[in-house]
Amino acid sequence: MIRHDSLRALPVRTALPALERALYGRPGDGADAGHGCAVLCAPPGTGKTTLVPLVLAGLLGAEDGGPAGGAPVRRVLVAEPRRIAARAAARRMAWLLGEKAGERVGFTVRGERVAGRDTVVEVVTTGVLLQRLQRDQELAGVDVVILDECHERHLDADTAAAFLLDVRAALRPELRLVAASATTDAAGWARLLGDAPVVEAQGVSYPVEVVWAPPVRPVRPPHGMRVDPALLTHVASVVRRALAEREGDVLCFLPGVGEIGRVAGQLGDVGAEVLQVHGRAPAAVQDAVLAGSAGAGRRVVLATAVAESSLTVPGVRVVVDAGLAREPRTDHARGLGALTTVRVSQAGARQRAGRAGREAPGAVYRCWTEAEDVRLARFPSPEIKVADLAAFALQAACWGDPDASGLALLDPPPAGALAAARAVLTAVGAVDGVSGRATERGVRMSRIGLHPRLARALLDGASRVGTRRAAEVVALLSEEPPRAYGDDLAAAWRAARGAGDAYGARWRQEARRLASAAGRETAGREGGASDDTVAGLVAALAFPERVARARGAGAYLMVSGTGGELGDGSALRSAGWLAVAVADRPATAVAARVRLAAVIDEATARDAAGHLRSEGEEVRWEGGDVVARRVERLGAVELSVRPLKKPDGRLVRAALLDGLRREGLGLLRWTRDTEGLRERLGFLHRVVGGGWPDVSDAALLERADEWLEPELSRARRRSDLARLDAGQALRRLLPWSTGEAARLDELAPERIEVPSGSRVRVEYGGPQPVLAVKLQELFGLRETPEVAGVPVLVHLLSPAGRPAAVTADLASFWRDGYRAVRAELRGRYPRHPWPEDPSAAVATRRLNDRR
Repeated sequence: MIRHDSLRALPVRTALPALERALYGRPGDGADAGHGCAVLCAPPGTGKTTLVPLVLAGLLGAEDGGPAGGAPVRRVLVAEPRRIAARAAARRMAWLLGEKAGERVGFTVRGERVAGRDTVVEVVTTGVLLQRLQRDQELAGVDVVILDECHERHLDADTAAAFLLDVRAALRPELRLVAASATTDAAGWARLLGDAPVVEAQGVSYPVEVVWAPPVRPVRPPHGMRVDPALLTHVASVVRRALAEREGDVLCFLPGVGEIGRVAGQLGDVGAEVLQVHGRAPAAVQDAVLAGSAGAGRRVVLATAVAESSLTVPGVRVVVDAGLAREPRTDHARGLGALTTVRVSQAGARQRAGRAGREAPGAVYRCWTEAEDVRLARFPSPEIKVADLAAFALQAACWGDPDASGLALLDPPPAGALAAARAVLTAVGAVDGVSGRATERGVRMSRIGLHPRLARALLDGASRVGTRRAAEVVALLSEEPPRAYGDDLAAAWRAARGAGDAYGARWRQEARRLASAAGRETAGREGGASDDTVAGLVAALAFPERVARARGAGAYLMVSGTGGELGDGSALRSAGWLAVAVADRPATAVAARVRLAAVIDEATARDAAGHLRSEGEEVRWEGGDVVARRVERLGAVELSVRPLKKPDGRLVRAALLDGLRREGLGLLRWTRDTEGLRERLGFLHRVVGGGWPDVSDAALLERADEWLEPELSRARRRSDLARLDAGQALRRLLPWSTGEAARLDELAPERIEVPSGSRVRVEYGGPQPVLAVKLQELFGLRETPEVAGVPVLVHLLSPAGRPAAVTADLASFWRDGYRAVRAELRGRYPRHPWPEDPSAAVATRRLNDRR
């Protein structure tokens, strides 16, 4: 029996006529009528996920929101980003019709299908929708596709939208498309759908009071998957506070399953039922949460972001928000991808807070300060910008657009990430290395419903160790086992076989699905190899870049170049080689933390990562000299090393240049005269310019070919550099072709003759040339000497050679400064001349009595 009261209470019904006009239209309906696409903006809890599909399918009459006069029965496909949301939406719609899921409303998620011949509304995950589009681009028999929660910007949803727009443009213009969003930020989607009409539904929302509840003491910011336990303790205390200060059920948002479990452990005595909602929660728990409280007791629902908009939890009057979320991040250079903990966005925080005001006035307790709130990002990062793109690239290649340039996407994929993804696909044989087109193997891999790495491990592993065993290990890799299973993949496999928990049940179901998907034609012999051998081989096939060799004390080097470290109590610490299945690398850490791995031997490492093997001459500057050797490598891991007796001269030269860059030109032989020549050339470059060379370190290294040859090409080691005469080499840079080189001693003389007859060295190392000379040797010189038109800075010395005065204007010094210097030094040096008028006196290097 149809639940009319519940249907009539859904606010989205007021927007249904406008949505029907946008999709189908009738004469006289206006310019936007019959567009065929629409963006539906409706807040969570308004019925956009449940009422809209039933109306568009023609399953409801006018009294329940359907069009006047009824509507033809249409087949509607609803795509949800999460399995938990797909199941919940289908069950809710079936309940509204007075039926069970699988009749007129059904659902299909990976590994589970509840639908029948009478099903006209089918809820699927976006991943399932992509699989169907690849198998049947026309989506034969489907009249309407609804992409739900498109504001979350999941990569599969963005990809599905692009494919559906291709289908409408080329094959089925009559296919209707609705992008349903829980936010009002719909302009981008409207443009993407060809300036589609935006239909807005006003939700029934009540005021939500914001309570700022930051921790009293600072907590460490999240990094990787780690959340400071002090913050989780604080969140638990805020839940207790909310229960004491407010009425109704409490919905608490936490970033992941681990954090939910830890907070639940601190709420055992709160006097309320504590429920945990996340993608791994058993169906019975999910149903209990969505059904609402059966009695008078209160509930505390600890949930991940799935409860932001995908699920509506009845009875909630209070939201406690930890302020954290999980987003995918990938280190493309090292092949490490994982979820990482980030601050919630402002849009996400608004969504969460709104859950407290769906049925009555409520409150949100935010575990951060108001000042921090304004610094939050406005929206979460689109997955296409931050996630591993290997699966997306394979989908695009199978669609016939390998570089995704023809796809209508809200954001283009980053070029670097897409190139890294294509490299992975080429390595596993999924795409052609030249054209980028999907191979037959790649098409098959795309239909398994796994990341391409795992699909490769399944197919290749099945032919070596048997389908069942390969499928069981890949099922472990596709959903990381609980931490309680440990970090040894083979031991976790054995634990899963006998596990009676929810994870064990899901693992067995997925293993059966994968064994079926792998097919009999790939099956190898079952049995034979040990669990440890099988687990290691399959993990290495999935992640060849993470094959790692021990380097002592639980530390490993992956062939990608990333360091890895095992936990202190790990039983794997004695292994010589590992196949690392799960690792993450916090932003500030030098090495990745190995969370799940299997023991392998060198032969397995060579087998799985064979495409990364290389052998060749390596000549480099290391430890202060040239090191030449022949090295066999597996990526960054050295397998064997032999000294190289006759290295390639070009490689030696490059290594010597690298040594000069690292340690400086001091490796060459520099005398005082050579240093002086360099300073003179530097002075002329600054003052005269023209062809006089730049002799800075950077410039000299840049022009090494011009001034260090042929000696550099003859050198073989550091000691050869130490014999290379830098002065002779520098003269090669002088402007010989213009004839200016002959004027070097004229423009920047090494020495200047002073009135006493002495030839005094000029120092060019500073900003101005310096002439340091005893005062008596300049008697009779009225003007300051110049070099290249620049007055020298005269350092006047006492008879003992100590500084007495500094001047750049000798005439002014004789006139104004000399008298004070004469008065001070005359008594100290009475045997030296101190004339009244030095400008007219005779210069001397001698004493008075000798004259």
